[in-house]
Amino acid sequence: MFIQTQNTPNPNSLKFLPGRVVLESGTMDFSGPRDAYCSPLARQLFRIDGVKSVFLGPNFITITRVDSDTEWKVLKPDVFATIMDFFTSGLPVVNEADAPRADTAPSNEDDEVVSMIKELLDTRIRPTVQEDGGDILYQGFEDGIVKLKLQGSCTNCPSSIITLKNGVQNMLQFYIPEVEGVEQVKDEDTEVENKVQG
Repeated sequence: MFIQTQNTPNPNSLKFLPGRVVLESGTMDFSGPRDAYCSPLARQLFRIDGVKSVFLGPNFITITRVDSDTEWKVLKPDVFATIMDFFTSGLPVVNEADAPRADTAPSNEDDEVVSMIKELLDTRIRPTVQEDGGDILYQGFEDGIVKLKLQGSCTNCPSSIITLKNGVQNMLQFYIPEVEGVEQVKDEDTEVENKVQG
């Protein structure tokens, strides 16, 4: 097994590419060890000193380190060994029965605007954000404001506000005139943070 790494826009996050499928569908974000109850892989990665969060994508794993004092040259060998040991163990990446559902696909209950927002997110925006080792999830649309949750390398990335304002908000406003702005929803208590309006 040959694992490659790829830098992300967030200097505290690194994308690990194991050369195989990590998740069959979707993404999963674990902001701490207590969130990793459903993923044996994430639990093992959190045992490494210096790992702050783990993000699983279709074919990658993004590790965010605690801070810049934790050097990648020290952390990387442990992450490589853990990933290699895990994939040779034959354990499932996620125990499906325990996994929470985070479905952002359009549903019959969505109105036309929400359906268009979700479609743009899924087809145009999320693939680009996943290339950078993160993800962006739809959390709601109210009074012209689209509420989004950033995950993986995007969570505490210095350029996430620029991504939201210049990338996501501009694209949504271009295609959907009803969109007036974008807000980032904080994970812990869904408190709205970094309000961005145009």
